[in-house]
Amino acid sequence: MKLVVATDSYKGCLTASEVSAVVAEVFRTRHPDWEVVEIPLADGGDGTLDVLLPALKGEYRQVSVHDPLGRPVNARWGLAGETAVIEVAEACGLKYVAPEERDPLKATTYGVGELLMAARESGARHFLIGLGGTATCDGGQGMLEVPGLVEAMKGCKVELLCDVDNPFLGLEGAAYVFGPQKGASAVDLLFLEQRMTEWAWTILEQTGVDVRHLPAAGAAGGLGGAMMAFFGGVRVSGIDRIMELLSFDQAIEGAGLIVTGEGKSDLQTLSGKVAQGVILHAHGIPVLLVAGRLEYRKELLDAGFCALVQVSPEEMPLSEAMKPEVARKNLAAAIAEWDSCYRG
Repeated sequence: MKLVVATDSYKGCLTASEVSAVVAEVFRTRHPDWEVVEIPLADGGDGTLDVLLPALKGEYRQVSVHDPLGRPVNARWGLAGETAVIEVAEACGLKYVAPEERDPLKATTYGVGELLMAARESGARHFLIGLGGTATCDGGQGMLEVPGLVEAMKGCKVELLCDVDNPFLGLEGAAYVFGPQKGASAVDLLFLEQRMTEWAWTILEQTGVDVRHLPAAGAAGGLGGAMMAFFGGVRVSGIDRIMELLSFDQAIEGAGLIVTGEGKSDLQTLSGKVAQGVILHAHGIPVLLVAGRLEYRKELLDAGFCALVQVSPEEMPLSEAMKPEVARKNLAAAIAEWDSCYRG
């Protein structure tokens, strides 16, 4: 039988490639006669660079930029011909800011502008930009403060890979939805929304683009809106575009089972995440969902997964379950147990 392993990362724990490797090794060991194909996936968030760049036969680059609080960090990006693969979180990611440091009223996207400028100076004219994981909510204002960036980006093709449709403003917008996870208090949210509102009017005056209610303009703390208005960026489904670039539909031809997964599966899984993308592209092939934690099991099964496997034991604390070596052991054990019970 042909089996395809197409998982997302287990965020903060294992990369998509590491998850896929563990799952694939279990099946190869238990079924030496099977063809096991690994296709690590991402949806525009964490891991997008590491998933796309090898497929595009590109090379990794690194540049010193400013993090959300203005400190120097080395940000990775990728170049394949004239195509740049960029994760904005490499410059303004939440990963750089300790919980006690989180303050979206101060955090800036200036480093994203530096990252884009470095790519332009290296000859990039086509940008695949993963929007996600930011510590910022400045609507891209910091990014646009990089001297010469707007002029440098003229004529470039910019694809914004994301899985959210949140507008720039409002109760479903960048500040109110994403601000709290970035450290904003209830009072901070009022200031953030007011600042974003004023900035939206400035964007309209400068570009003629009204981002206030534009779907996905609120992605990455409003970076989506700024890139749409100033760079002509086009929002695309992250998972669909990545699957297209990886020739996913062709790679799964003839498969008898697809295994997908993520760190936690719940109702968000069915809103443009990797696992839902796999279901939509499976063309009738059974899809097994393997997640660190599972919630809303009925809804997930109703969505079309043939079976669900929870990796972390219920009694295990999250802090322990997220240790990479523990996660690897739990993942391998869960896959082996499922295979023994349901496949023999």
